[in-house]
Amino acid sequence: MKIIITGSLGNISKPLTEALVRRGHSATVISSNPEMQKNIEALGAGAAIGSIGDLHFLTSAFTGADAVYCMIPPFNYSDPELDIMAGYRRIASNYAQATQQSGVKHVVHLSSVGAHADKGTGFLLAHYHAEQILKELTPDIAITHLRPVSFYSNLYAFVNTIKTQGVIASNYGAEDKVPWVSPIDIADVVAEEITSPATGRKIRYVVSDEPTCTEIANILGAAIGKPHLKWLIISDEQMQSGLEAAGIQAGAAAGLVEMNAAMHTGVVFEDYYRNRPAVSGKIKIGDFAREFSVRFAEGTNA
Repeated sequence: MKIIITGSLGNISKPLTEALVRRGHSATVISSNPEMQKNIEALGAGAAIGSIGDLHFLTSAFTGADAVYCMIPPFNYSDPELDIMAGYRRIASNYAQATQQSGVKHVVHLSSVGAHADKGTGFLLAHYHAEQILKELTPDIAITHLRPVSFYSNLYAFVNTIKTQGVIASNYGAEDKVPWVSPIDIADVVAEEITSPATGRKIRYVVSDEPTCTEIANILGAAIGKPHLKWLIISDEQMQSGLEAAGIQAGAAAGLVEMNAAMHTGVVFEDYYRNRPAVSGKIKIGDFAREFSVRFAEGTNA
């Protein structure tokens, strides 16, 4: 199969590319960074250097492909001009137009848990809008919306708080049960979906583990030599102030606060639990804790 991969060599796209090449597929990776070309080609894949914001480039890159993997890259929350909803709509619209114009018949779209809700989920609402745009494609185009749960890597954001305050603090936590996922497990599911025959429209959730936040604190704490680490719940107002103090613009901070609050109430995970996957990924929180301990020792939350 000829498969187009967006996301450059990110945490999902790199292992996805490696898996597809191992299976003998022709993979082409889109990257906006010309310096990535040699790294992409070293994996045995082709490189298409250009911006997913450029519809002409995107359509050209998609033309002739059997399937495409579409993800919307993260935005800079410190950007004072950030409008994440507009950004997601713009990129999703480009993906939709490039797919329709190029003749591609199979799309695997990286969405998110919470994309079922049309309000009350903060930044996750952007994924709802992206799904709605792609749903407008003609019925002959098969679409799989993958909805991964919370990324383990989000936990790196707490490195500084643990170092300076000795706790994890957010407006969700404690005994909240939050499903988590590794990008490795997401890549495995993308590879499975994109190489399988597909018709119609499909939603699939992706999860690796389902600990409570207290259990996460215990496991991470043990890994970093802080066995009594706690995950405390703070107010929405405290969370907003803390994010703004960290350099995140007020509107972006409000989106994160609302998302976290919806995780605390369970709204984000309502549809996930109604359509829970029968099989979980292989990377458990204990596995991630070893990676976390390395990052903690380095003192970085990037």
